[in-house]
Amino acid sequence: MHGPKLILYHQTHHAPGTGKVASLLPLITNRTGVTHIIVAAIHLNDRPGDITLNDNPPDHEKFNVLWSEVAWLQASGVKVLGMLGGAAKGTFARLDGDAHSFEAFYSPLRDVIRRHKLDGIDLDVEEPMSLAGITRLIDRLRVDFGPNFLITLAPVATALLPGQPHLSDFDYRQLEQLRGHDIAWYNTQFYCGWGDASTTAWYDAIISCGWKANKVIMGLVTNPELGAGHVSLPQMQMVLRHLRAKHPTFGGVMGWEYFNALPGGQQQPWDWAAHMAQAVRTPLPVAAPPAQQAPIRPFGAPLPPPAHAFSSESVGFLLELGFTQPQAVAALNMTNGNVDQAAGILLGE
Repeated sequence: MHGPKLILYHQTHHAPGTGKVASLLPLITNRTGVTHIIVAAIHLNDRPGDITLNDNPPDHEKFNVLWSEVAWLQASGVKVLGMLGGAAKGTFARLDGDAHSFEAFYSPLRDVIRRHKLDGIDLDVEEPMSLAGITRLIDRLRVDFGPNFLITLAPVATALLPGQPHLSDFDYRQLEQLRGHDIAWYNTQFYCGWGDASTTAWYDAIISCGWKANKVIMGLVTNPELGAGHVSLPQMQMVLRHLRAKHPTFGGVMGWEYFNALPGGQQQPWDWAAHMAQAVRTPLPVAAPPAQQAPIRPFGAPLPPPAHAFSSESVGFLLELGFTQPQAVAALNMTNGNVDQAAGILLGE
């Protein structure tokens, strides 16, 4: 596929309350332009082989419709990946042990990927993991699934900037140097206090650090109910057009998540993809970016503060210690809002 990608995560497979299936098929019957679906979230639990897709085994009957629709999407040219990990911790710690432990937890995961004929895997490492551990996992996936299998990662935006707090522990720049040839792209989270998608500034800063635009996906929340940092549709379309103008190899846009994406909400969540496609894949006239965003902002210049859900008192306390607002918000994110623990992280305690 050439041109910017249009990616949607799909974690809420049934509507809350009603249990109605959140069907993926309208994404193709309405020709939205979606290119990739990432089915979330696969977890490796305490015992080797105890694998769940959210709260149930991937082969549970509640997912029969999901897997049949996945096959339809793939037959229509949409690539479907599985998301491993996420906010529920433990999966990557279990893949970061000795060789025997790694094999015990990895082999059943490999079998799940094969059984459901996934086109790739998205590694959402939101817990500490070693650089050696993530490279071993990538190497094994490449050996087992071949050169066409898609391997992506889902870092928060601060992880692609030097010296900033993030969730994965390992250095993504080092990982790109070591295994960039095996990593298709990065589904970068510009929301929930880890970045800002309301202008091009955060994306520009990442590119100014040497990242290739074709590998950095602009990740968004599709509905404010899903987390802080939601950007209105008209503004987001404008930002995406500006990114295309500034970065001709712009990688594309990702949305978390599908089932209640605006403007259609639960009734027509596929509308989000259609509107994003207009911004990233349709050749439209591009207005000049605002003067304050040109030329590309070098990293080190002030960035717009990311939207977040933390109290002004908690953030203010960390600012008084001499840290920037992005650093304060990132540290609070890492500690689920515990200001004392956040201060300890920032002070290196």
